[in-house]
Amino acid sequence: MIRALLVDDEELVRTGLRAVLDAQPDIEVVAEAGDGADVPGLVARHRPDVVLMDVRMPAVDGITATRALVRRPDPPRVLVLTTFGNDGYVYDALAAGATGFLLKRARPAEIVQAVRTVAEGESLLFPAAVRELVAGFGRTRAELTGLTDREGEVLRLMARGFSNAEIAAELVVGVETVKTHVGNVLAKTGARDRTQAVVLAYESGFVDPRRPV
Repeated sequence: MIRALLVDDEELVRTGLRAVLDAQPDIEVVAEAGDGADVPGLVARHRPDVVLMDVRMPAVDGITATRALVRRPDPPRVLVLTTFGNDGYVYDALAAGATGFLLKRARPAEIVQAVRTVAEGESLLFPAAVRELVAGFGRTRAELTGLTDREGEVLRLMARGFSNAEIAAELVVGVETVKTHVGNVLAKTGARDRTQAVVLAYESGFVDPRRPV
């Protein structure tokens, strides 16, 4: 059972999300919050697997709450909720450690699939959207070094939104081999997860955010 925490200052949004998620046999909404200030206590009490986090809230915004969460031991995955996909707040949330983002106008099936995806340890990436976010709001970072040629190939495919299985098929290797390469990429880049690794790849120029990958 996937345990979800809903964080949004609009009760109507939380009600709609709860209706969608609680209707699934493998997802349970364990708590709700109207502000990021309530998140630490609720996470400690309910231990959710996924936090659906609004970006803009009155007291503590989703970016600040996400930064606090990822510093916890064994933190939940954070799925950012946003009205506009081309928002600098979304970029800041991804850079802070969010696993992915979801538009509030997404269809119910997309919301359910997004929660399942991040709960399984995959990142929810929209390659074109992330590329545009980094191009518009990203910071220039030092060049990525130390990756082998194969690890570089894996990182470029991650930037295209490929899953481990899709990377394995593209490179004609086993999924376990891909997992090893992904783990090496995360360790060498210092990234917490795939999303942060992709952001770093764009910001460093390893993958050009101005060109399709």
